[in-house]
Amino acid sequence: MPNLNRILQLAVIASLAVGCMLSACTMGPNYVKPEVQAAVAFKEQQGWKLAAPQDTLPKGKWWELFGDSELNVLVAQVEVSNLNIKAVEAQYAQARALLQQARADYYPTVTGGLSFSRNKYATNNTNATNYDPTINSTYRVNADASWEPDIWGRVKRSVEAGDTSLQASAADIEAAKLSAQAVLAQDYYMLRIADARKQLFDDTVAAYEKSLKLTQNQYAVGVVARADVVAAETQLKSAKAQAVDVGIQRAQMEHAIAVLIGKAPADFSIPVATTAFVTTPPAIPLGIPSALLERRPDVAAAERRAASANAKIGVTEAAYYPALTLSATLGFQSRSFSQWLDYPSRFWTLGSALAQTIFDGGLRKAKTAQAVAVYDETATNYRQSVLIAFQEVEDNLVALGILDEEAQLQADAVKSARESAQIATNQYKAGIVTYINVVNAQAIALNNERAALNVQSSQLSAVVLLIKSLGGGWDSSELSKLDHSNPTKSAAK
Repeated sequence: MPNLNRILQLAVIASLAVGCMLSACTMGPNYVKPEVQAAVAFKEQQGWKLAAPQDTLPKGKWWELFGDSELNVLVAQVEVSNLNIKAVEAQYAQARALLQQARADYYPTVTGGLSFSRNKYATNNTNATNYDPTINSTYRVNADASWEPDIWGRVKRSVEAGDTSLQASAADIEAAKLSAQAVLAQDYYMLRIADARKQLFDDTVAAYEKSLKLTQNQYAVGVVARADVVAAETQLKSAKAQAVDVGIQRAQMEHAIAVLIGKAPADFSIPVATTAFVTTPPAIPLGIPSALLERRPDVAAAERRAASANAKIGVTEAAYYPALTLSATLGFQSRSFSQWLDYPSRFWTLGSALAQTIFDGGLRKAKTAQAVAVYDETATNYRQSVLIAFQEVEDNLVALGILDEEAQLQADAVKSARESAQIATNQYKAGIVTYINVVNAQAIALNNERAALNVQSSQLSAVVLLIKSLGGGWDSSELSKLDHSNPTKSAAK
């Protein structure tokens, strides 16, 4: 018996040595980042080009570039209270738990047991060998351990897949934050533009009331016809109706902001601006390269998912090879409670097993083919996300360039329309033209004022979207580090 025990021990030691030597084998292809086609510079903006790859590119509080203290307060609440971000954070916790599960396979599994049983043979069981009519008790305590060495790298690839999935989830959190912050900034400025429209209509209503009073006075003395009074009344009521209509959009933007910061619309409000809303889009520094592959969290998440899918190919390929399992049991067993844990009551076993699937009807082959197809899909999605990222930058660069020119032209149009309306009013007072001329001139002026606000709204939205498409913005400390040979200027210029 001692010789047999020694042989078993040597067999287990040999199995462990073989397992450790073979653990260097890893199935599946090593990951290589999918190639993407990218231009060296942007089409729609001279001076914008791709940066050399970097591990990290710091991103500051980009919304502070707008210089709006109220916006700063609102955006700060997004990261803390937004429910969509919390949901993505819960997904990150799930990915972290799955990674911990994968790492657990590196270690042996140890279980323990404690049992007690009593038995008595049937009294008519006279043919039983060593028949014992008494009641017997059995006391047993044992610990079992089993371990499957990672010979073919299955566990290593599983951990690799879990780790890259965790990194993708972390990028998802940043993408969710950036998206919510950008949406809030857009909604906030749409709300402020609505306030500006309301102020414009309020001023217009006050001016139209004066015009109506003028026509009523002139009608009373027989200078003008009743038609002029009716035209002035119609114009005034139309302006009042449009002023009321602005409230719909403002209220909806206010509700949207409330949800973005995790509050019920009934519990949140933003005071109406009491001063004229005047803001210009912030400058986007050309000295900071638009390294989309390093800055955009959604692109990073797509690339990490491709890496995870690549690792899972190795997991499926490892199933083609035999699995080695090492096991051991140690414990005490006795029929007497008093002798239960005595040295002679000890028992132990050591063993090893090698198992190989011989036939599975093509199951392993199908799973491997599926894993390869999943990788192809994620790699394609990564390439697509890169193309979309470049498209979004180009779209907003060209939008800002055109909107900048449009804003200049619209500002000139507003100035001319205001002058035309003043001339028509003076001519009407002098009796040179009818009130229809005044109505037309004032309508043109109002439409141009509204158009100017629409352009301003589009500019602010395009800047926010450009910053988002670049993966975030920059704080003052980053701006101070810019190369002075590459001047900071607006991307719209």
